[in-house]
Amino acid sequence: MLERLFKLKEKNTTVKTEIVAGITTFLAMAYILGVNPAILADAGMNASSVFLATAISAGFASILMGVLANYPVSLAAGMGVNALFAYTICGTMGMSWAAALTAVFISGIIFILVSVTGARKAIINAIPNQLKLAIGAGIGFFIAFVGLKNAEIIIADASTFVTLGDVASPTVLLAVFGILLTIALVIRKVPAAVFIGMLITAMIGIICGQVFGIKGMPVLPTSILDTSFQMDGAGAFMHGFDELFKNPMNAFVAIFSLLFVDFFDTAGTLVAVGNRVGLINEKGELVNAEKALLADAIGTTVGAMLGTSTVTSFVESTSGVEAGGKTGLTACTTGILFFVSILFAPLILSAVTNAVTAPALVVVGIMMAQQLKGIDWDDLIFATSGFITVIAMILTYSISNGIALGFIAYTVAMIASKRIKEIHPTVWVLMVIFVLNFALASFI
Repeated sequence: MLERLFKLKEKNTTVKTEIVAGITTFLAMAYILGVNPAILADAGMNASSVFLATAISAGFASILMGVLANYPVSLAAGMGVNALFAYTICGTMGMSWAAALTAVFISGIIFILVSVTGARKAIINAIPNQLKLAIGAGIGFFIAFVGLKNAEIIIADASTFVTLGDVASPTVLLAVFGILLTIALVIRKVPAAVFIGMLITAMIGIICGQVFGIKGMPVLPTSILDTSFQMDGAGAFMHGFDELFKNPMNAFVAIFSLLFVDFFDTAGTLVAVGNRVGLINEKGELVNAEKALLADAIGTTVGAMLGTSTVTSFVESTSGVEAGGKTGLTACTTGILFFVSILFAPLILSAVTNAVTAPALVVVGIMMAQQLKGIDWDDLIFATSGFITVIAMILTYSISNGIALGFIAYTVAMIASKRIKEIHPTVWVLMVIFVLNFALASFI
């Protein structure tokens, strides 16, 4: 059944490899189970309810992606878009969290429609191949930066914006150890090197905390199981329609912003994963993209119904890809673990810390950055657009902003080179959308 469903032999993989890859992806994504409830709680939501909604929506959407599209891509409530939900829509714009969930639900419905019609696939396939490579490499730098930041190896600085963290801190030292260990395992071509690196890092951290009493280390929980479930946010989106559309302009801004961030974060992730596992055909198009995009859209809609912010394809899926994942069985494994996590929340949230996930994110970032070699750096059009895509993702801390600015740079460079006729019509449409998005961002 697994062979028929996931085409394991055709993809040159095994059940064992796919399961290990799924576990690796889950461990790299598990932080969302703690972070998302904390962020949405700032919007007034119940953290326990959000935790449950986050786990269920991630499990459902990941399994749907695996079965429907056979992609090794897992989904969960997205970082960045949850901050947009809590601090912009609910904070700056003053909407209730129920109205914000309504906006998420509507954006999901719109995504389903454009995915079914093929418009979403057409837009992604219109991205020039050189830019696809830049997007993949840029996401590599981005997730490595996320890992370094979360582990506090890199910290904020008033004078230089960012600087080196406290290298004497035990948690920083644990993360650095994990990164170096994982790099060594990858170089030695150890099977499931990323997963093993995370596992060893966690074990050493627990030992340092339990035996030597070092603070901030991963710890064993006081209780393993948690069966106290509640879902206050389920169905709450139905009560937000009146409030959302009291101000049509605010409603448009909220829905458009959610659409924009989710669309291009997802596009970037699918392109990055596609480049790594051979899902880009000779025409530079994503294979079976419409099903993957539909799974993503349905995930957003179901997430809103359960009571969480936009569910999107997670770039951390690349950690599972680097562990050998090539099919939807990887995503299904991750999805099952999200469901299991509902019971074992105390264990996951205490043992999987930022110091443990940082090695996976940094090492995967290194691997993804290798796509830079495919860019024609002698052609200033691609050198310019590629460079701006990469640097903007890191410095604006946004995949979607990096893609937008890279597209703008590409269009301007093509015009300057008098190659206007070579610009795909879809690119012109995207240019208008990108400019409109930045204009709306300044409005709110």
